[in-house]
This record gives sequence, C-alpha cells and structure tokens, in this order.
Amino acid sequence: MHRLKLNFKKNNHKIKRTTLILLMITYVFISNSCSQTKAPNFEKLKEQIIALEKSGWEAWKNKNAEWFKINTTDNFLSVSSGGISNKAQVVKSTATDCEVKTVSLADFTFVVLNKETVVLTYIATQDGVCGNSKLAKVRASATYIKQGGKWLEAFYMETTLSE
Repeated sequence: MHRLKLNFKKNNHKIKRTTLILLMITYVFISNSCSQTKAPNFEKLKEQIIALEKSGWEAWKNKNAEWFKINTTDNFLSVSSGGISNKAQVVKSTATDCEVKTVSLADFTFVVLNKETVVLTYIATQDGVCGNSKLAKVRASATYIKQGGKWLEAFYMETTLSE
C-alpha cells in the first residue's frame, strides 16, 4: 500500500509539471499571435477615437451643436465641476456656452474594454472664457461605444488640474 501511494505522488508530480509546461507554451503562443494581429488594429482605433474626440472639442469651440447630436449616444452624460448634463442639455448649451480661442489635447491614454467599448483619457488645455471665468486646464476622460457600426461618445468627465 505504501509503495502504491508513492507511485501516485510521483505520477501526480509529472502530471502537474506537464500541465504547467503546456500552459506556458499555450500562453506564449497566444501572446505572440495576439500581439502580431491586434497591434495595428489597436493603433488604428486609437487614432480614430482621438480624431473623433478632437473634432468634438473643435465643434464645442465653434459652437457646433450638430456634432453632439450626431456623435453622442441618446443617453450621453457629461460630468464637470458645473454638474451633470445629459445630451439635450449639452446640445442646447453648446451654442451659448463659452468663448473659446484655442484648445489642445495631449497625453493620451487609450484602453479597449471590449470590442464595442473604449476609454480615452487626456489633458485638455483651453484658452477662453465661460461667463467671467477663465477656462481651466483639465484632465478628461471619454467613453465611446460602438452602436450601429459607428463609435459614439457615451460618457465624458473632466476634472480641473491645479496650476
């Protein structure tokens, strides 16, 4: 009986070692195949979303509310120090919101959550005024979802950066 247990333990160790080796080989294979096939698509999608976000800022600067009608989801939300706004409120306020001279976006971070959801973060530097207040430099994040084959902004949030 004692000898039988030793053989079982010896075989169990071999099975564990073989399984571990197979898992490592599988991981290496999958990692290499994913990095080779997905990298170009990732960069292309990142550039597409950055371009879309920049066009949204240009639309806001130029008081083009139509951009927000076309490029945001029906249940879009925007969160800032001024509060929470839905799509209708953003569309309405775009025409009268602020006087903006320039906007620049930098320091992008892009994350793919799944095939239909991505998040973009960045820093926006603005030159202009809203009412009597000078526009601040902000850290922003935007969540885009793919609906009907088109990327739409579903959520936007910004936080004022301290100088």
